[in-house]
Amino acid sequence: MGKLGLVFLPLWSAGHLIPMVETAKRLLQHQTLDNLFSITVLVIKPPNPASISTISSYIQSVSSSGLDIRFHNLPPVDPPADSHGVEDFISVLIQSHKPHVEAAVTQSSIPVAALVLDMFGTTMIDVAHKLGISAYIFFTSTAAMLAATLHLPALHDRIPVEFEDLAGDVDIPGVPPVPPLCMPSPFLNKKSPVYTWFLYHGKRFLEARGIIVNTLMELEPGPLKAMMQGLCAPSRPSPAIYPVGPVIALEDSKDRGNSERHECLKWLDGQPPASVVFLCFGSMGSFGAPQVREMALGMERSGHRFLWCLRAPSTGRFRHQVDANLAEVLPEGFLERNRGRGLVWPSWVPQKEILAHQAVGGFVNHCGWNSILESLWFGVPMLGWPLFAEQHLNALEMAREIGVAMELKVDRKGGGFVGAEELERGVRCLMGDSEEGRKVRAKAADMRLASRKALGEGGSSYVYMEKLAEDIRNRRVSNKC
Repeated sequence: MGKLGLVFLPLWSAGHLIPMVETAKRLLQHQTLDNLFSITVLVIKPPNPASISTISSYIQSVSSSGLDIRFHNLPPVDPPADSHGVEDFISVLIQSHKPHVEAAVTQSSIPVAALVLDMFGTTMIDVAHKLGISAYIFFTSTAAMLAATLHLPALHDRIPVEFEDLAGDVDIPGVPPVPPLCMPSPFLNKKSPVYTWFLYHGKRFLEARGIIVNTLMELEPGPLKAMMQGLCAPSRPSPAIYPVGPVIALEDSKDRGNSERHECLKWLDGQPPASVVFLCFGSMGSFGAPQVREMALGMERSGHRFLWCLRAPSTGRFRHQVDANLAEVLPEGFLERNRGRGLVWPSWVPQKEILAHQAVGGFVNHCGWNSILESLWFGVPMLGWPLFAEQHLNALEMAREIGVAMELKVDRKGGGFVGAEELERGVRCLMGDSEEGRKVRAKAADMRLASRKALGEGGSSYVYMEKLAEDIRNRRVSNKC
């Protein structure tokens, strides 16, 4: 009975590390008695203290689960001093860990068969090549974003101007025509080091043995099929694509006593089914006072019940959030006027448990991919308010191609501003009896079933996970690295 060592290198943030480790846990379910997987997760010390507390409890939980997954803390390195954007900082910091990753792999007591890398860790493909092992990429965003990144070198060669200066839409194989202002933020300044890094990552993805994507075929068939057919990078052979999602860490809260339940959940207990609009904008989403006042006015005028997670404006490179001072940012008398109908919560909320609650009927969010997957897992329709990164592309795809979300008119050139009237319109349409609202709610309900079916035995994501496990077994090394 032999063991195959698999080494995972995630980014330190919860939105990247948790999906990768959850994928590793699922991979263990597809091992065979002849080839047992033994997984090591290399942990990069987070440069922002907020991430340390977020991931520590999760790592401790997995470590004590009895699964053959261990965590190895890599030695700290000096963070880059002159980076130009978050993605630039991340890519350079991961690159600086090369010697430590190589040492961890070569010192493994179990022969290592594969290195599974975060989407920003493509420089580590060099380590895999040097040691003669397979490299796989774990892509934490949409298949549409992956298709766009793979196609970016071709777009770069074909379009000499900035995307914002184009008169027409941008064509990406398998993706609906993309208006220039819906392109991912890192693509919008070709002179930026962030853009250069995405060009680099898009090229290096092609050197991987395979790309694991946190999506499912039923949700994104267009870009997935385009990539599998080699249409996104036609000049070079494409790696295998493994859509294994949705990968979500679902905490089991059934055994918690009522005293341990979050106050937001207790408040939802008193609301009618599917009556509450949930507003939450991720771990890095926040707004200034003028926008908050517009949001408050829009929600009040909408006439619908709401649960609003309102955080203070983010600080620092990684947009570290702090609790909001509601008295300072909300209009005078807002809380009193909406008492009972609305709850504004100024700090962290248990998003998955809220989305699972029967009182929640709609989700206004930033279109971050993890939030989208969680919303669809529970069948909650969305109203998209993209803020940064690839979120504008996500919002476009979810609304126009897949039909599980509705769009807000977001003034991207004006800092992403949304007026009270527009938010009121969007909420009324999402929660009301309009034909568009009914269609979105029905499609979200369909995707709830599709997500669960995909992960079940014989489902699409289950089958792709089995194919991934088989590919790793077939590529096993015959000697220790």
